[in-house]
Amino acid sequence: MEHSNIRTRGIKFNLLCIAAALITYMSMYAFRKPLSAATFEGLNYWGLDYKIIAIIAQVIGYTCSKFLGIRIVSSMKHSQRIAYILGLIGVAWAALFFFAWVPRPYNVVFLFINGLPLGMIFGIVISFLEGRRNTELLGAGLCVSFITASGIVKSVGQYMIVYWGVSDFWMPFLVGLVFVPLLLLGVWLLGKIPPPSEEDKMLRNERTPMNGEERRKFFHDFSWGIVLSTLVYATLTVYRDLRDNFAVELWAQMGHKGDVGILATSEICIAVLVLTMIACMIRVINNRKAFYINILVFISGGFVLFTSTYLFSCGHCSPIVWMITSGFSLYLCYACFHTMFFERWIAVFRYTSNIGFLICISDSYGYLGSVGVLIYKNFFNYDMDWLFFIKTVAYVAGTVIMAASAAMYFYFQRKEKKSMCAAMETEKNPAALPREKAACF
Repeated sequence: MEHSNIRTRGIKFNLLCIAAALITYMSMYAFRKPLSAATFEGLNYWGLDYKIIAIIAQVIGYTCSKFLGIRIVSSMKHSQRIAYILGLIGVAWAALFFFAWVPRPYNVVFLFINGLPLGMIFGIVISFLEGRRNTELLGAGLCVSFITASGIVKSVGQYMIVYWGVSDFWMPFLVGLVFVPLLLLGVWLLGKIPPPSEEDKMLRNERTPMNGEERRKFFHDFSWGIVLSTLVYATLTVYRDLRDNFAVELWAQMGHKGDVGILATSEICIAVLVLTMIACMIRVINNRKAFYINILVFISGGFVLFTSTYLFSCGHCSPIVWMITSGFSLYLCYACFHTMFFERWIAVFRYTSNIGFLICISDSYGYLGSVGVLIYKNFFNYDMDWLFFIKTVAYVAGTVIMAASAAMYFYFQRKEKKSMCAAMETEKNPAALPREKAACF
């Protein structure tokens, strides 16, 4: 037992987990996000900009993947995870080859196929890290990937286009080729991660595959919590996707056209700020306290997003300051969801379940919202420029995040109080703490 605890708590273990998850998920971005670095200038079909068509096709596939993941990821056996990662990314990479090879506009079908397997990768990768006493620390390392990887991958893609003369259509496949060795390294490292120790299971509750009945029971018991958290997460996803997919156009409109380095530099600054905040929050050992701090962070993040956008619109801050500040508020909330909120939710209420179930529910509706906003923009507000549109979305997102997070805070307070009272009334929790007893009266 002692040897097992050392294996799952030492510095080498932490570095192994962070490196494995970071490298694997960063590599996944190389098979999805290079498309955003292309502009496809002058291409229009069916009255729409070709890039819009391409991104919508990919996001629809990615959204379908999230809905499939609610069942597939939450019920996946641990022994199947590595094979699934390699198989799913392999299908996505093959789709990029056919996207480049098949004549346009019919090649957009392969972008749908490209997105279809990739939406399940995060849920699989996080399953290697969840349910441990230091999951937040490990998850924070993983957060670096979805904050910085998109900017890095797009910078590589733009470099290929600008300096190597690669076409917009072949560039995504070639970027994937560059990252294949890194992907294989990451997956190999994932296979070296030992399972959670008995101490981990005691502190954070055991994480197991969920069958259909268990998924239905979890949703029944936490229906409003799932609805409200999904609303917050979906709003974050919509804004993040717009900001991410059209970052090249945004920076160009703000006077940074052709600046290859700013995509990666701005996101790295955000990553440093987010990880600093996450590092401070990791030190909160108490599951309950950490859970509610997360919700307060969501409220604060919505406020910062709204306020920074207002100051930028009024000319009181520069484009770079706005992009970093709004990005910081966005990714801090996003990182909290992935590293702490779902993890602490399960730990506080002691449910035998897994993070993959909650992540896939939230992600599925988040990307469904992204598709809806893209379609609305292009069919009903086509003439509105991207900068003005994204600022408008930022105002709406900030308001929704603040309101839904506040409602979520009171919901879980009430839910926790009712759970403790019911447990003591039925004598299921005879060792209840004095604080818990007092909460019922």
